[in-house]
Amino acid sequence: MNDNLRPISITLVAEAKQVKRFTLTQWRIAELTLGDQGDNVLNLQLSMTERAAYRFNLTSTTPRLFVRAGFTGQTPKPDAITASQDVAAGWMDGEQQVLEAPMPMAIQVWLESYLARHGEAPMEMRKKKRKGAGRAKDTPSKEQP
Repeated sequence: MNDNLRPISITLVAEAKQVKRFTLTQWRIAELTLGDQGDNVLNLQLSMTERAAYRFNLTSTTPRLFVRAGFTGQTPKPDAITASQDVAAGWMDGEQQVLEAPMPMAIQVWLESYLARHGEAPMEMRKKKRKGAGRAKDTPSKEQP
């Protein structure tokens, strides 16, 4: 098995929510387990370019996994999963339904070991366009006799 790929089984449930006089169906992840033995099985694949987002997620109070489940307003059909909030935000910008669930401890440990093996993401620093750019220049002062 790859060190950056794990199958995850997801079970969804619908809940009826009353909003004023309307009843809405809201979907949530009822169960999220390791392995390929469930209703919906997705592969969580880690990417080197998302290491900073994984670290950010792991250091939060409750690390989460995000599941893309089709377009907003439709019956959810899970088709992708990520541990990156940045990727999930991109999905939502595209009007996709994103469901979230607490990250199982086994996935947290696997993610930590992935980051330990491949290193933390390098710090992004702005580079100067030219030497000395952005510094105050010393200008000779004219002295009055």
